[in-house]
Amino acid sequence: MKAIGFKENLDIENKAALQDIEVSKPKAKGRDLLVEVKAISVNPVDTKIRKNRKLSHGEHEIIGWDAAGIVKQVGEEVSLFNVGDEVWYAGDLKRQGSNAEFQLVDERIVGKKPTQLSFADAAAMPLTSLTAWEMLFDRVQVDKQDASKSILIVGAAGGVGSIMVQLAKKLTKLKVIGTASRDVTKNWLKDLGADMVIDHSNKLSEEFKKEGLSDPDYVIGINATGEHFDEIVKVINPQGKFGFIDDPKVVDATAFKPKSVSIHYELMFTRSLFQTPDMIEQHHILNKVSELVDDGTLKTTKGEHFGVITAENLRKAHQLLESGKSKGKIVLEGF
Repeated sequence: MKAIGFKENLDIENKAALQDIEVSKPKAKGRDLLVEVKAISVNPVDTKIRKNRKLSHGEHEIIGWDAAGIVKQVGEEVSLFNVGDEVWYAGDLKRQGSNAEFQLVDERIVGKKPTQLSFADAAAMPLTSLTAWEMLFDRVQVDKQDASKSILIVGAAGGVGSIMVQLAKKLTKLKVIGTASRDVTKNWLKDLGADMVIDHSNKLSEEFKKEGLSDPDYVIGINATGEHFDEIVKVINPQGKFGFIDDPKVVDATAFKPKSVSIHYELMFTRSLFQTPDMIEQHHILNKVSELVDDGTLKTTKGEHFGVITAENLRKAHQLLESGKSKGKIVLEGF
């Protein structure tokens, strides 16, 4: 089968950073599904793993953690899906990724693809939807019914922020404040339903004062959390909740002590990495998000379509992600 892989940790400008390859087609056993990958999207985790993963000598690494496709084979223990089902999922860090024609994935972290979306539009959403949902409802556990509270999402125009804005706006009564620095991304967030968009190229505390905003009860750092950390400490309400998903070099937890702020980290892969007892919860989340898409509550966060799934097009997608100028999700479709 066709796939895109690499043998060295290289800068994305190097053609060997991602290469078109041929590998053997896997077979489904146990609770695995064999999925024919129809479309994928790229995430910051793809670029991090490409640059930093320890590689096996002589073997190609195949990455990618967002896909939509069709079930072609099921393992003997599978009970949630049948051959022919259209599915979407983010996958597992420890296994072959979605940058291949066929992929094995545990049924417990797979959901039914929204019927109202194309494969490309659907592929934009699994990893970010799981991350945003888990952060909001499992980690910081937002109060869905208190309209007096607000949430600040820092770096909200990317993949995770784009779905988090929608989830917070549609499923809670919170006032949703997003940050962005360019007109195109500010307008993107307004279209997604943000109540207010402020400019994170300025100090957050000054933006809050300028707009007459009350201090937020929840603050979520999507990217560049380290750069904004001191301002987050200033603006968050006492006894608030702070969550983040990126990897800042320094987060001084003691800075939150005077306000008794709780700190929450979210990694969408935790459940599959550790095979947690509630691993199947991701199946339920993806199915719920699928229902919300089909009833019109949520819309795809696809930002750009980069064409067919080739090494050249994937390199371009990684380049845009690494530039920090992407809007929504980058998708690719077909081999």
